[in-house]
Amino acid sequence: QERKGTAKVDFLKKIEKEIQQKWDDERVFEIDASDRQNQKSKGKYFVTFPYPYMNGRLHLGHTFSLSKCEFAVGYQRLKGKNCLFPFGLHCTGMPIKACADKLKREMELYGCPPEFPDEEEEEEENSAKKEEEIIIKDKAKGKKSKAAAKTGSSKYQWGIMKSLGLSDEEVVSFSEAEHWLDYFPPLAVQDLKSMGLKVDWRRSFVTTDVNPYYDSFVRWQFLTLKERNKIKFGKRYTIYSPKDGQPCMDHDRQTGEGVGPQEYTLIKMKVLDPYPAKLSGLRGKNIFLVAATLRPETMFGQTNCWVRPDMKYIGFETVNGDIFICTQRAARNMSYQGFTKDNGVVPVVKELMGEEILGAALSAPLTTYKVIYALPMLTIKEDKGTGVVTSVPSDSPDDIAALRDLKKKQALRVKYGIKDEMVLPFEPVPIIEIPGYGNLCAPSVCDELKIQSQNDREKLAEAKERVYLKGFYEGVMLVDGFKGQKVQDVKKLIQKMMVDNDEAMIYMEPEKQVISRSADECVVALCDQWYLDYGEVNWKKQASECLKHLETFCEETRRNFEATLGWLQEHACSRTYGLGTRLPWDEQWLIESLSDSTIYMAYYTVAHLLQGGNLRGQGESPLGIR
Repeated sequence: QERKGTAKVDFLKKIEKEIQQKWDDERVFEIDASDRQNQKSKGKYFVTFPYPYMNGRLHLGHTFSLSKCEFAVGYQRLKGKNCLFPFGLHCTGMPIKACADKLKREMELYGCPPEFPDEEEEEEENSAKKEEEIIIKDKAKGKKSKAAAKTGSSKYQWGIMKSLGLSDEEVVSFSEAEHWLDYFPPLAVQDLKSMGLKVDWRRSFVTTDVNPYYDSFVRWQFLTLKERNKIKFGKRYTIYSPKDGQPCMDHDRQTGEGVGPQEYTLIKMKVLDPYPAKLSGLRGKNIFLVAATLRPETMFGQTNCWVRPDMKYIGFETVNGDIFICTQRAARNMSYQGFTKDNGVVPVVKELMGEEILGAALSAPLTTYKVIYALPMLTIKEDKGTGVVTSVPSDSPDDIAALRDLKKKQALRVKYGIKDEMVLPFEPVPIIEIPGYGNLCAPSVCDELKIQSQNDREKLAEAKERVYLKGFYEGVMLVDGFKGQKVQDVKKLIQKMMVDNDEAMIYMEPEKQVISRSADECVVALCDQWYLDYGEVNWKKQASECLKHLETFCEETRRNFEATLGWLQEHACSRTYGLGTRLPWDEQWLIESLSDSTIYMAYYTVAHLLQGGNLRGQGESPLGIR
């Protein structure tokens, strides 16, 4: 329904503008430490808001979050307190540079103004490619992400910029990253002022080295951290974008915020003679099916391994000449972790389907069975692990259900060419005693829940939930060398033993899908980089002690802080691509966008004295500092 008239709204807006102008003229929200008003006030109140990123206009989400700060500071002013509300604007990191470079590429490929291919034609050409590129599905994310909300439906950067109402000539300017810093920050200030925010605008600033004062502040911060030995250099496992050629931190991601590297033990199961026909050309080479497991302590109970008949696998040559068989996705991760001769290069020697490995005789570490076999499992997923799965039916409900299926169903064995002697003699091996479940917990729970086959997915999920955590925290080992010890105490020892014996390796991959802002599926890579050693014991102790004295206002917040301190270890603080401040002692590196955003609240206290209200810190400083 059409609005009949806007006179009342216009009248209210007029009053709003008049009052905002009065506030501006009288500098109502400009607060200085030396004010006499401070001496008479009934206390002080300091509000900060996480400074927004300047790759676009502010949106409704910012307004919602800001309202909490705005109402709080307004209330405290009414109580007579001296209130300071500064507001910074963040430009550090990869997104602005990535968008600018994307515009350049589009103009190089499609002209200026660009003439893009027909959408349907483009979709047909790229559908297969997309399927290959985006393998892992991140179900934790909704269909509409923040990035989607900002970019709309256009997949081209040019279209995104045009959707902001820019002319072709204006869009061209955004192919230079610095133009974004000229364009969006003043608009953000304008929008925030029109909201009536009670901000001391003299203290506002943009980040990166375009602002010499903030740049100097961050350099000082990092020099101080280095002097105190809080910053170190070395190879670290890091979420990495091969396309961008650098670590992909949270703020650089389209999907996968908060996702870190997941450590697996890569179990090496040697292929024995006679080789499967598809591998006969590799005779003389050491060939291994490699399985990624989170439970190295259960390898004493292996009875077979699983592969999926209709899944694509590859054999690739490792740095020492061995052949590893796994999925292409897993091999890509391994190639960035020192598994191959050349970093990021997977030397494929064989492509094969899972059904072509079935029945392969294998020698596996720790198990009491001298020979085990590769058997079919239809539920293996390609987006996790290596596509090869170890089988421990004593402690894994999935494994006992699948093994029982093969034992009971001769037709299933015949279908996949599995001989009776590859399945029937193999029984679960007692390796862990779990209170309430005995020494064969998986068969026990499956019987209790009346699980009939590997297709009883809901019941199997319940079975796993019952046994896994209880097994880890309460399970006691039964095997020689570790008898009587708790599972949680020996897990790492058993992993180390296998790695030292060349029976296993450490393998990492992202916990979930991570897609960079350049649309690259990320891997875990061993990268030379500078990192903040948040895991250092004494530093963690100091942080925990500080947390005890912090007013968090609710227990949930305190628990979240405690949980974060629990898992926080090394954090990569350097990158080679994007905008920001250079590391003072190694200027080939930029300081990444989270690391230059930890103590900027302190900079607010002096920003107005250094920058005099100029966002970029250009021109004469009120203190005469250069």
